[in-house]
Amino acid sequence: MTASSLPQPRLPKNPPEPPEPPRPHLFPPSLVYDCRHATTLPGTPVANPANSADATVKRACVEASSVAKFYWDVFGRDSIDGAHMTLVSSVHYSTKFNNAFWNGAQMTYGDGDGATFLDFTLSNDVIGHELTHGVTQHSLGLAYSGEAGGLNESISDVFGSMFRQWEANQVATQADWLIGAAIIGPVAHQKGFTCLRDMAAPKAAHALAAQPDHYYPGIGNLDPHYSSGPPNLAFCKAATAIGGHSWDKAGKIWYKAQTGFGPSPNMTMPQFAARTRSLAQSMFASTPAVHAAVDAAWTAVGL
Repeated sequence: MTASSLPQPRLPKNPPEPPEPPRPHLFPPSLVYDCRHATTLPGTPVANPANSADATVKRACVEASSVAKFYWDVFGRDSIDGAHMTLVSSVHYSTKFNNAFWNGAQMTYGDGDGATFLDFTLSNDVIGHELTHGVTQHSLGLAYSGEAGGLNESISDVFGSMFRQWEANQVATQADWLIGAAIIGPVAHQKGFTCLRDMAAPKAAHALAAQPDHYYPGIGNLDPHYSSGPPNLAFCKAATAIGGHSWDKAGKIWYKAQTGFGPSPNMTMPQFAARTRSLAQSMFASTPAVHAAVDAAWTAVGL
């Protein structure tokens, strides 16, 4: 027997390298600018806004960061655009400005007039609502007119309300489903108004912007803040019927419908309802009650 035919000793293999531990997610920067009651954006940068003595500045910074955490922890989305977009907020915009808005690149908050509205940073659901307009911009790309405009507003209300519930760790049946309750001023309260919109009862008289609660052909001719009533109610009904946290099942379905199919600028309400019905079936195939709840919710509002 030659040396070459002798059995060769097996050399020990190097043990596999242990997997690298997951790195903590780095949240996007949250920058705040002070308009000092002017209307030029973004305004004057504020140093260390998370620790500012100005409560409006601090809220704008902290709550924007919290929205980013909500989207990451619940949906795995990295900031508004899904690609680590820096969050920019401008506060003290104009004088007694009764609004907050997303302009396609940043958030802007008015201080309110102190009568009808208070400081718009006081309402975490409003902050979540406005930042969600940015998520929609970078995903479904809905127009701001017709039925698509109503869907655009509704999706922002849905995620704004979920964000508020998430911060409070509420289950769907504990939530009040009010939008903007914390920014209603004393004069509006004296008139019996307690919120901007009520997702559970869109037609309620206590809502400053009462809405229809049933779909009808031509609803897209309304301002999007009003035509969003039926899809708002549908989500509320689905989430409460499913039970538990609204973001665990109903929220996952709405998020996939919003972000999983590319832009659809002119999507109609029946098309969105059909998409969520289909997703409820495919995403929760082993839990038919989820599809049943989503289907019944849309049916209840005429879709």
